Amino acid sequence: MDPHIQSHFDALQSQDKNVQYEAYLHILVATNAKVGWSYEVWDQLKDDLTDPDPYKRSRSAQFLAHLAISDPDKRMLTDFPTLWEVTKDKKIVTARHSLQSIWKVGLAGKTQKEMVVHHLTTRFENCTQEKNYTLIRYDIIQSLKNLYDQVQDPFIKHIALDLIETEESDKYRKKYQSIWK
Repeated sequence: MDPHIQSHFDALQSQDKNVQYEAYLHILVATNAKVGWSYEVWDQLKDDLTDPDPYKRSRSAQFLAHLAISDPDKRMLTDFPTLWEVTKDKKIVTARHSLQSIWKVGLAGKTQKEMVVHHLTTRFENCTQEKNYTLIRYDIIQSLKNLYDQVQDPFIKHIALDLIETEESDKYRKKYQSIWK
């Protein structure tokens, strides 16, 4: 692995939260494009999805979602359920950060895109019994918008707008619609 990138992964273990945050940002930026080192960190990130530390779970979920574009072996197709579970984390911040980045998996290919859209749609339809479900729904609609903006698939827009119309509350329907304006 590139020593510069390795130094950022090492810095995630620092006791200094500012050092950790800077390393986190550098890794996110690096993973916005395809990288050749994804499998050097993949298994550890996957293991960290179930770590007791919520920050580690959150970061690992975000990094794996970003690394989906650097996954020529399509490991994400089998690892996605473990990643998806972090979007339901007991810590709402961890869950939301994971959910807000999950759309990145959809950039990896048609199968991954369909998988992400399916999971987001199903979650939107079934999350009303979850705590903070209006925030979850907001994040889902924003994720669909982010994915749409990148791939310009009209089906994604159609799905999102249909989901918004199922919202019974005028207040939240308007809030979700504002994402697509």
